[in-house]
Order: sequence, then C-alpha cells, then structure tokens
Amino acid sequence: MAHQKQADFLKRAEEQRSTEGKLAWEGTFADYLSLVEANPHAPALGHARMHGMVMQAGFTENPETKVRDYAFFKDEMFGLERPLQQLVDEYLCPAARRLDIRKRILMLVGPVGGGKSTLVTLLKRGMERYSKMDDGAVYAIKGCPMHEEPLHLIPEELRANFKTEFGIHIEGDLCPVCRYKLKHEHGGKIDAVQVHRVAFSERNRIGIGTFKPADPKSQDVAELTGSVNIQALTEYGIESDPRAYNFDGELNIANRGMMEFIEMLKAEKRFLYELNTVAGEQTIKASRFALIYCDVVVVAHTNEYEYNSYFGNKENEAMIDRIFVVRVPYNLKVREEVKIYEKLIAQSEVQDFNVDLSRVHIAPNTLRVASMFATLSRLKPSKKSGLSLVTKMKLYDGEKQVGDWDQKHVRELHEEYNDEGMTGVSPRFIINRLSSALVRGGKNCVNPIDVLRALRDGLTEYTSNDEERRKLLGFVDEVRKEFDETAKKEVQRAFVYSYEENAKTLLDNFLDNVDAYCNKAKVKDPITGDEVEPDERLMRSIEEQIGVTENAKREFREGVLRSVASLSRRGQPFTVGSDERLKEAIEKKLFTDLKDVVKITTSTKTPDSDQLLKINAVADRLVNEQGYCTVCANELLRYVGTLLNR
Repeated sequence: MAHQKQADFLKRAEEQRSTEGKLAWEGTFADYLSLVEANPHAPALGHARMHGMVMQAGFTENPETKVRDYAFFKDEMFGLERPLQQLVDEYLCPAARRLDIRKRILMLVGPVGGGKSTLVTLLKRGMERYSKMDDGAVYAIKGCPMHEEPLHLIPEELRANFKTEFGIHIEGDLCPVCRYKLKHEHGGKIDAVQVHRVAFSERNRIGIGTFKPADPKSQDVAELTGSVNIQALTEYGIESDPRAYNFDGELNIANRGMMEFIEMLKAEKRFLYELNTVAGEQTIKASRFALIYCDVVVVAHTNEYEYNSYFGNKENEAMIDRIFVVRVPYNLKVREEVKIYEKLIAQSEVQDFNVDLSRVHIAPNTLRVASMFATLSRLKPSKKSGLSLVTKMKLYDGEKQVGDWDQKHVRELHEEYNDEGMTGVSPRFIINRLSSALVRGGKNCVNPIDVLRALRDGLTEYTSNDEERRKLLGFVDEVRKEFDETAKKEVQRAFVYSYEENAKTLLDNFLDNVDAYCNKAKVKDPITGDEVEPDERLMRSIEEQIGVTENAKREFREGVLRSVASLSRRGQPFTVGSDERLKEAIEKKLFTDLKDVVKITTSTKTPDSDQLLKINAVADRLVNEQGYCTVCANELLRYVGTLLNR
C-alpha cells in the first residue's frame, strides 16, 4: 500500500513537471503567429478569457425555471444560481463579444458573509488554473511589465489586413516599455521580439491584482498605476523615460486578467477616477506618459449600506454609469445552506472557540435545523394570503407540494421582492453558535436541540433590538416544531423493522381497493378468497392522513390510478415513492399505527427486557442506517418519548 502511494505521488510530480514544461514555452513573434493561426482564442481579451473559463466547466438548465446552474461555481457557491446566471449571461457573455458592457466595473453587492469574497477568490483561482490549460494559454511579450499581448506589435496600418487574413481583431497598443524596446533594442523589427507563455498568479503578480483602500493620507494612487523609480531616474534623467518608471501598480500587473477592488466604495474619489478611465476607455493614466492601454476585468465588492449611500448621491452619477451591479444575497434554500456549513466545517477550525468541528460528530438534522433558522431570518413575508414563511421556505427548498401551494408558485414568489435575502442571519453567526453548543456541552457530539438552545442564547449578543430578537426567537420556535415532527418520524420509522415491506404491502392493498372502487368491481379477501366490496375504511384511513376530504376522495383515487397507468405504459412499476402525497399518506398511516408502541417503549424509565430489546434494536438501527452515534441516538429516543407523552 505504501509503495503504491509513493508511485502515485511520483506520477503526479511527473505530470506537474510536464505541465511546467508546457508553461516554459518561448519563441519568436513569428512562432507566436503560428500559434495564433492554430488557436484563434489565444489572444482573447480578459472578459472573453473569464467567460471561456466558466463555460469550459459546463452547465445544466432547469427546464421549468430556465435557471442555469454553472458547474464552475458548484463546489463553493450554494443557492446562488440566479445571481451567478446574471453574472455570466448578462455581463460576461456580452462582454466576451466586445459589447459595450465590458466597459463596466463588475460590482458585487450583498450582506456580510454572503459569499462576495468567496466568489471573487473563486474567479481569481479559476483564472490562474485556466491560464495553465491549453484552452486558456496566455502569451506575452517577454520582459514586458504588463505581460503585453504580442499582437500589439503589429502597426495600426496593418491591422485591418491582419483581421482579413487571420479573422482576429487587434485591440490595444504597446506599453511605454515595449515601445521603447522595440525602437531602441530591436531596431523596429517586430520579428526580433521574443514571446513567452505566462501563467496568471496573484502571488507572482501576473494577471491577477488586488487593491484594498487604506488610510487616505498614506495611500497613493501609484498603488494602482505605478510610480517613478528614483534610483533609475538619477541614471536616465527624465521622468518620461519608461526605464525610470515602475509599471507595477495593481492595474498594470492585472493587465490581461482581473483585478479585485475590495470595498471599492470606501475608497477616495481619486482612486475611483482611475477606475473610471480603465472601465470606460481601457486605459491607465500614468504621470508623464500618454494613456496606456489596459485590458482588465475589474471586480469590486461592497456591502449594502455603502452601496445605497453611494448610489443615492447624484454627484456620483458618472461613476455609477460605469458600474454593473450583481446582487449576491444570502442563500434561501435550506439544503444549500447545509452545504455551506458542511464546507466551512470541513475546511477550518473555528478560532473563536478553539474547536475543530471536523472532529466532532454532528447528529443528523443538526445542520438542517440551523439552516432552517438562518433561511427563515432571510425570507420576506409573501403578499399572497395564507402563505406562511415556513411554507415559503419549503417551496424554495424544492418541496413539490406544501398544503395548497406547489412549485408553480415559486417564480411568482421570487418576483415579489428583488432584494430578498439581502438581510438576515449570516453563516458566520451559525458556525459560531455550533461551536458554542459544543463548548457548553463538553461532549463529542452535537444534536439539533443543542443547536437550537445555542441559537436562542446567542440572540442577546446578536442584536440589541427587542423587536428583532422577538422575531428571531419566533423562528427558533418554528424550527423546533419542524424538528419535533422530523424526530418523531425518524424514531417511528426505525421502529418499523421491515418498513419498506410494510409500506409496499399497505400500498398494494390500497391500490387494489382503489382500482375496484373506481371500476365498480370487487376485491378478493386475502384470507377467505371471497369477492367483497372495496375496503372503504382502509382507503379513508390512508387518505385522511393527508387531508383528502370525503368529497375529494374520488378525484384523488382516480388521479392515483392515472399515475399507475402512466408509469405502466412506460414499463415502470408504481412504488411508494412514485407519488409524493401518497407516500406521505402511507408513512403517516404506518406511523400512526405504531405510535402507542413507540410512546410506551421510549418513555418507560425502567423498561422490561422486551422493551429494552426494542429500544436497543431501534438505537442500533439509528446508528447503522441513519448516521447517528450511540450518544445522539439515545438522546433522540428520550426526546421523542418526551414529545409523545405530552
């Protein structure tokens, strides 16, 4: 085994060396033209490069909502399909085609902890990886501080002919350094200029830049546009000599790629003026030099308060006109929120409490309970009469039918508010409360009740607003009710030794009786073999579990038969899971029949040997089949026993 691990590692090391060998490509300008002829995407502009990076990973599209789920974001961004589709379809796609929207700064606006920084980091790391692939290869003039596109060497007068022959539009001009070298070192001969392949790297300051506002008294615009090299100035004498200037500002080194502008709207206007020029004209203004071409995707982010304040000031209209806003709200789907916490738990130790959550057992439904609370805090009450926040939460989470509401209402609900999810509890607060639950409990397992208790206790620190605290306490109570139902189902299901077999038997009996009822026929008694009338009592005992009224029973039964026939025509069997409402009815019927058994067994303080055997069997089933540990399985049994005895 150890030998195999060594062999696998050495193989990966060899593949890495092979990749580095490809990145070490170097040749003449003529060699580069051959590359361009074979791969017309090689000289792609920054926006096109970023769009190609995202599209390379592929996407899926929901046929009902028409919302695309881009695979590039799937492992890091959860529940943000709509904002990400806007980013790709409305910004990157047209920008990649050189439409006017590329002259806009991409601004991500959202609440704290909503994923803005994560999204930008994902784009930066993606651009780095993509530049190392064949499809995303980047070639630059060797020795250029701005990693310049080699096609800029072609004179303006020849570019129309070049487009005719190669089908490639050339945009931009040589930077001062390359212009100087072409004239003084290469005698104007473009075929003498060396070209090499570069890999984007934020660490090495190639193609990826980052700027963060600091103290305005000490921060200089030179951090964006470069500065005079004092030592070289004494040698060359004039500031307009490109050899006496460091073209190493964040905009310079981000050329061909992207630059992140952290908390952009907190920056002073002089920094924003530079961005205005970059966005609108694709140029940088460095002191003592003419405008310098710059191909860069500027991605900024800010919070909701700064955004509203800035966009509400008419003095900022010129800058606002250069900004394309993508709102990045909190996630509104419970199942996606669970993924966020799973990711955070897996990748880091929570420093606030010095607890490594990745080493602790988290009982089933614990993260779901926390996620429901967080999601409820972000939702806005619907304008539709009779639709509760809990129902809305379930619909958003993908439940097909919740009472009288179903998935066809979801689109309308999304359209009620364009800022839903911009407020509420952040994932950071939830993670901190998970840690608190562990510290207080002093155990190696945390369950839903621990988390609900920790959430309730943490609200005093979270907000000093009494009204908001009361509202959040109400959400804790709502989530507790939802968990109570789930807990009872889990225990009751575990008590059914052969749940699937029992459910199938009950379903078959129901279908036989429904078929006879609808066709005005009789059924065969399983014991006597006699022809008897359909068992109305059996059918109603199941239908009543999901609220099917006496007047609606025929319609319900005929609908079930149509579903059976539809599946049969396609050669598929009708199972318990084929119809969600019928599945729920079958489960509830079984659980109702078992309720007394569960109640007696779980609540007895001194169980007899038979009861103890049942409890141990259920606990084992919870551990082996449903992901519980011994501790949380027994805690769940005690809790459900308490619920059933209320």
